[in-house]
Amino acid sequence: MFKILFLGFLFVPLAELYVLIQVGSEFGAITTIGLCLFTAALGAFLLRLQGIETINRVQVQVKDGKMPATELVGGFILMISGFLLLTPGFITDVIGFLCLVPGLRMEVAGWILSRLIIHHQQDHDKTVIIEGEFWDEENQKLRDDNRR
Repeated sequence: MFKILFLGFLFVPLAELYVLIQVGSEFGAITTIGLCLFTAALGAFLLRLQGIETINRVQVQVKDGKMPATELVGGFILMISGFLLLTPGFITDVIGFLCLVPGLRMEVAGWILSRLIIHHQQDHDKTVIIEGEFWDEENQKLRDDNRR
């Protein structure tokens, strides 16, 4: 996991710089900066709308007595999307805007939940039973766990 994060922190900024330089050489520095600011503002606006809708869906699920797991994971994806959209660059903006698409976000949230549930169930399959004896202080006698 550390290697993946290290490579991501190394190569994503380099790729962003490359794309920014290419766009800047094609359209000019002022236009490139304007595009970065525009995508950040548009992303913040769309993020606000999607966030409000997600909060409303969570409230409806809770009111109905259901666990809003998918909506909560979708909210986490929205938080990541906001971070990506406010990071200067076009590659992170594309990924951030893809995270704002409700259908795609809910599919990713469902996939994440299914992976978490599978790992959680695998952990429960590794039940460890420890047999032994203990001293019951109230009754002042030795009790054996193996008795039934």
